Amino acid sequence: MTDPIPEPIHQARLWSDERWTARVIKNEDDDGWAVAMALHGESEPALVGPWTMGRDKKNPKPLDNAAFLTLVKTANEVVRRHEQQLHAQLNRNVTVTTDGRRLRVSLAIVPDDEGATATLTATDELDQPLGQSPASPAFRLTVPSALAWVESGFVRPA
Repeated sequence: MTDPIPEPIHQARLWSDERWTARVIKNEDDDGWAVAMALHGESEPALVGPWTMGRDKKNPKPLDNAAFLTLVKTANEVVRRHEQQLHAQLNRNVTVTTDGRRLRVSLAIVPDDEGATATLTATDELDQPLGQSPASPAFRLTVPSALAWVESGFVRPA
């Protein structure tokens, strides 16, 4: 069963669509205002940034459709960059040459609250698998460690 699509909200300090909610909040660090962008269903905002003061210099400028669309674009970009960074942390690869062949050795880490796992995989230039073995998530994938693993016959590294 899927969650129902929330009704859009268009208020001066709260604006939402079916995916995002923008909430203008008091800036805890000074007398100004901030805006928090949160994906529906997430407990923490994906983006918190400064918000413009209104004409009276005391209250925040009200949210509107144009501002909301700009905030959604920015928040989507922040989420995308976070996903790219996480992917880069969990998936590494190096290229090694052995016996005149170029091989790509990859380390893929699968995070888990009860204990992450990792897998080493070697592929040839045509992306055909040559060997695979479990590895420690703490395994440091470098050209020398990848070459040693390939030359061991793809035995699980210590």
